[in-house]
Amino acid sequence: MIIEEEVIDRGPEWRAFNAAERDSKSRVGAPTTQTMHDKGLTTTIDWKNKDAYGRSLSSDKRSQMNRLRKWQERIRTKDAGERNLQFALSETDRMASALGVPRSVREVASVLYRRALDEDLIRGRSIEGVATSTLYAACRMEGIPRSLDEVAAVSRVNRMEIGRTYRYISQELGLEMEPVNPKKYVPRFCSELDLPEEVQAKANEIIDTTAEQGMLSGKSPTGYAAAAIYASALLCNEKKTQKEVADVAQVTEVTIRNRYQEQISAMGLPN
Repeated sequence: MIIEEEVIDRGPEWRAFNAAERDSKSRVGAPTTQTMHDKGLTTTIDWKNKDAYGRSLSSDKRSQMNRLRKWQERIRTKDAGERNLQFALSETDRMASALGVPRSVREVASVLYRRALDEDLIRGRSIEGVATSTLYAACRMEGIPRSLDEVAAVSRVNRMEIGRTYRYISQELGLEMEPVNPKKYVPRFCSELDLPEEVQAKANEIIDTTAEQGMLSGKSPTGYAAAAIYASALLCNEKKTQKEVADVAQVTEVTIRNRYQEQISAMGLPN
């Protein structure tokens, strides 16, 4: 049975057998991205003062190209809203690079910031504060654990403002955030402490057992994970001091001691 006649093939008319050949034959640019204020659809004028054949430009042509570059930068952002977005997304990119989070987190953070800008949630708040809070929200949504202290360390605003703005943005945008599972911090902390897989598995077991008893409620996930790693290291004869674990998790030694005592008691293990 013929479903349709003269079906249009929307693919390219050329064939390619490897990535290099595909790139050389492709006549389109890079894919659009939310991480740039114009979604990557702008035109950029190269900074090199050379023509298509690699020859240096004359002085008249150089001055003309400099004027064109200047006007190109000016017209890329036509109003204050676009300038706001351009600055915010560049800040998001800087902080995301410092935190070492994947591209997907940057895309989600950019979408959240655009939504906040469209709904006029930025008014009366700093651009850096909203950009940082949307990045923190994106980390949680994508399951890439970064604590508020870690995000604040790479931001230009303080922890209190980030937390306050994050709560406001998540409420206004209707973001449903589940509590962070401490187990998500265990692999990274164990890696930074150079601890074996055995310690990581035992720490996850401690977290699971104590969480079932309702001990996790109201506790900081980073502090809880750090205490479980400290307890696990002791049980596996991998000696790590409370200070070493606290420095990696960015919590205090007092927090680790308190959570450690609670976890050991709940597990029925001797101190």
